[in-house]
Amino acid sequence: MALSIPCYASLRTKFQDQLNFSNYNGVEKVRNIIKKTVIPCISSCPVKSLQKGNWVKLICGASFEDLVDIRNLSLVYTLAGVDCIDCAAEASVVNAVNEGIEAARALVPIRRPWVMISVNDDEDLHFRKAEFDPDDCPEDCLRPCEKVCPANAILQKQGGVLAERCYGCGRCLPVCPYDKIRAITYVRDVTATAELLERDDVDAIEIHTSGREPAVFKELWTGLGSSTANLKLVAVSFPDLRDSTISAVKAMYSIMEDNIQCFNLWQLDGRPMSGDIGRGATRDAIAFARKLASAGDKPKGFLQLAGGTNGHTVEGLKKERLFQTTSIHEAPRYETIPSTLHSPNALIAGVAFGGYARKIVGRVLSSVQSHHGLARVEDFPEQLLQAIIESLALVGTVKCYNIQKQIT
Repeated sequence: MALSIPCYASLRTKFQDQLNFSNYNGVEKVRNIIKKTVIPCISSCPVKSLQKGNWVKLICGASFEDLVDIRNLSLVYTLAGVDCIDCAAEASVVNAVNEGIEAARALVPIRRPWVMISVNDDEDLHFRKAEFDPDDCPEDCLRPCEKVCPANAILQKQGGVLAERCYGCGRCLPVCPYDKIRAITYVRDVTATAELLERDDVDAIEIHTSGREPAVFKELWTGLGSSTANLKLVAVSFPDLRDSTISAVKAMYSIMEDNIQCFNLWQLDGRPMSGDIGRGATRDAIAFARKLASAGDKPKGFLQLAGGTNGHTVEGLKKERLFQTTSIHEAPRYETIPSTLHSPNALIAGVAFGGYARKIVGRVLSSVQSHHGLARVEDFPEQLLQAIIESLALVGTVKCYNIQKQIT
């Protein structure tokens, strides 16, 4: 029986303790932990994970385009057992994701996660880049923008913003004492997106939308045409619209309904791009999940948390009695919820991890690059092992990996 650990930190400690007693070295230690911990626990098909409520998606970032990091992140999280890897809708980025996946599978014969590309129907926080001219910055500026950037995308003395690393979190904008930084927004080209969807190595699409403009959503969906015919999953990411949420979801589903030929998923974007900030960032996503899970008149589709998700998300879902359950439980502090709300599938299909997932593994990847330049993480076994421990601890909060058996 799987041992359920309440949070990332305690699970990480247990993985580290087990590996300290392992007789294997380097890459063999990685292979052994994946074979004993991950492979027996992950579903043969990501759909099964959605149905069971232990689906995990890695969000590389809709605007994150650092190909080396994306390739290494994809390798590490494939080994950790994620069901899907979500990335920018750029051919070079998709190539990097698939290269990372195949590198992981060359190390261990593990199931291939789905590859998802993210697009937007209109202006969206996830589709923007910070920009400024470093020559305009005063010499005595303390550069608070560099310190606050979670992606290490700002190096004033090396040209300002590294566009490929900036994913649009916006934290630099309010801290600039001279108001020199601006945000450049963009919308992904629908024709280029449709061409990407024709590839054999792209399995899913995610549409980011405000939910307030059904006309622009319909324009994008119509523009994609038959390119969605062979997809395995169509996801729609949107914020909590309060009283308008259910009506907005219904409107979007009615637009897609006649042409969707695969599973669909609603990504509940609680507090966008904030999971790495701290424990409390996940509260909005959990509250949003409860709201949608308890709605009896929502259209069909799996529900998945995002926006502020981190190592405490599953702990919060358990407190709300929403983790891997097929029915809503009444709680004193909520209005009475009809007990007839039952589903053959888990009410909450799973969790997507973005900034937090990149942060915990990024520390290791940054160390590799600082010492060895643009490198393949698997060429450095000890660093790969540390990255695996971090990723397993996070993914394991959802997958409930069994670590009772000693890894020797």
